[in-house]
Amino acid sequence: MILAIDVGNTRIKAAVFEGDILVENFVFVKNELQKNIHNILKKYKKITDLVVSSVGDVEKQSFLEFENDLKVHFISHENPFPFINCYATPKTLGVDRMILAAGATIQFPNQNRLVIDAGTCVTFDFTDENNNYLGGAITPGLRLRYESLHNYTAKLPLLPLEDPKDLIGKSTSESIHSGVANGLVYEIDGFIDEYRARYSNFIIILTGGDTEFLAKRLKNTIFANSNFLLESLNQTFQYKIKND
Repeated sequence: MILAIDVGNTRIKAAVFEGDILVENFVFVKNELQKNIHNILKKYKKITDLVVSSVGDVEKQSFLEFENDLKVHFISHENPFPFINCYATPKTLGVDRMILAAGATIQFPNQNRLVIDAGTCVTFDFTDENNNYLGGAITPGLRLRYESLHNYTAKLPLLPLEDPKDLIGKSTSESIHSGVANGLVYEIDGFIDEYRARYSNFIIILTGGDTEFLAKRLKNTIFANSNFLLESLNQTFQYKIKND
């Protein structure tokens, strides 16, 4: 059994895998990391490996303290990946984006693949049918858009995520909800349309914390899977074992 952990900008996601099967997944905040790992290991005593991907600010030592109980692995740029990295600045490419591209390459062979990860930021990562990672885009996510409107204006309120009542907002709050939610949906659909115009034989994977909110609003056909990063982390680790 494997415990896969993804440390994001705001939350930590974890999942227990038996081979390729996701047995159980978890979401918790950073200051509860050790407690939650202890609880997971107590529940799943057959876990032998802890696999970590991190773009957050959690120290490696927080995971290394479990080395007496299991093997600890950190996925990094030095690991083997199932694609050719054509990014102009490969060392600046986030390891989370590399893992998503790896999962897409493994799960959907011989296709052009666009992975959209909707979290604090929304990232777009494109791997072509010949397994070349070409790059993508980064844009603010829903939460960042709400916070930016509040933090960089004098009077706009900070609102929670909410379904827009209508395209035309009839109050300041309704206008903010329409602008944030509809604006990101139109942006994502616009990106997808441009990719489709350039490439055929195409699959779009939507993942991340805002998957459910966005998936039902997009006009394009997508494969929505909020656990895709954790699944990809497990598959990247399996690929590493086979190719080290």
